Amino acid sequence: MNVLHTRRAAVTLTAALVLPLALTACSGESEDSAAGSEASSSKASAPASEAAVDPMKAPFGPGCSAVPKSGAGSFNGMAADPVATAASHNPSLSTLVAAVKKADLVDTLNNARNITVFAPTDAAFAKVPKADLDKLLADKAALTKVLTYHVVGRKLTPEQLAHGSFGTLEKSELKTSGSGVAYTVNDTSKVVCGNVPTANATVYLVDTVLMPTD
Repeated sequence: MNVLHTRRAAVTLTAALVLPLALTACSGESEDSAAGSEASSSKASAPASEAAVDPMKAPFGPGCSAVPKSGAGSFNGMAADPVATAASHNPSLSTLVAAVKKADLVDTLNNARNITVFAPTDAAFAKVPKADLDKLLADKAALTKVLTYHVVGRKLTPEQLAHGSFGTLEKSELKTSGSGVAYTVNDTSKVVCGNVPTANATVYLVDTVLMPTD
């Protein structure tokens, strides 16, 4: 009887000693787990601004500052419309839009798929002597030839413009060169706002009207 009593007392004492240690260990594991969860949560909730951003995924160039910040003429607004419609909302492309309408190319451009348009700005058209520009706008065949020379039948990324030669809808080729955020077309026309998305095209606004080589 004394032996049994002694054994029960020993078991009780051992349990009394082990239980606090077990609780302490569990508490430590719980705290470590919570700390790990907080760290993971902190990483997951890091602001998007801390993530690496590829500048080639967004429009670039000094002329982009003239694009409205909101509305149909903004980058988001233009991205929702086919290219001729998108251009009509951009205040720096009014002369180009008028020319596209005179050449009856609105539907052609809007219905095309995955094209690139090198779009001369109003300042680009202003470089053309008025008499020459009026003559061009009055000649539908010549105007169509010039305008379609600004269109490539596939979407081009900025990287592809570094040393590029591309066939146009007019059937002649245009050449591009440059790097980073500075590109030139045919050695004369500079991209002032590049990589602008529309629903069916990528647009590069240029500062000089391009002329077919033949």
